[in-house]
Amino acid sequence: MPRWETTDDTEMAIAIVDVLRRHEGIDEDRLAEAFAARFAADPSRGYGPGAVQILEKMNRGLHWRAAATTAFGGLGSMGNGSAMRVAPLGAYFADDEDRLVGEAIRSAVVTHAHSDGQAGAVAIAAAAGWAARGGGEPQALFETVLAATPDGPTRQAVERVARIPLDEHPLTVALEVGAGLKTVCADTVPFCLWAFARHLGDYPETLWATVSVPGDRDTTCAIVGALAAALVGTDGIPPDWLTAREPLRHDLDLR
Repeated sequence: MPRWETTDDTEMAIAIVDVLRRHEGIDEDRLAEAFAARFAADPSRGYGPGAVQILEKMNRGLHWRAAATTAFGGLGSMGNGSAMRVAPLGAYFADDEDRLVGEAIRSAVVTHAHSDGQAGAVAIAAAAGWAARGGGEPQALFETVLAATPDGPTRQAVERVARIPLDEHPLTVALEVGAGLKTVCADTVPFCLWAFARHLGDYPETLWATVSVPGDRDTTCAIVGALAAALVGTDGIPPDWLTAREPLRHDLDLR
């Protein structure tokens, strides 16, 4: 089996893990430095154009707060990147749901100044925390996410997807709420939550169902795969998948 190389999704998630390990919470300045350092070390990992612009500005010395507000004509990004990297944080703060929300927002604001970009991070962090606590019935997953997620387009789309039966075809769900073609949280997070809920406890089937739908596949699979891993642990991931994975690189910024 050929080696499976990591993408920007994993690179940014590792940066969050490294900051949590060193600071036991999100220090926005240190996280911005970690994001920028990992990008500078290897910019060929598939970063989206919006992320490239922000991270390049950080590497040229612009403060992250100013860099983040340059996206979308000054409105800030509502892109799905905030959600694709946040699941480890949700698992880390699984036993402190109030803090989980605040830390998820801090992890997002470094690159996503728009409130709905931050809401997407909260939704996935809440789902990861639910999974890390042992999960439960699918309806409880949606209730947990909705209780944590601020109002806006993403939360409204989660409300819609929570009403779709789990035996529906994934493509039908994607046609209803999106599957990342717009690369924003509202178009990505709801489908990911539904795909995760559809095969709780079965890591391979969860990923196969997710990748079967056209859209922002690397991001949807990164989100859903992280949620599924938070529930089943590494023992639930096929061993040959783990063997094929590129070794992970930590602490590239050495701070």
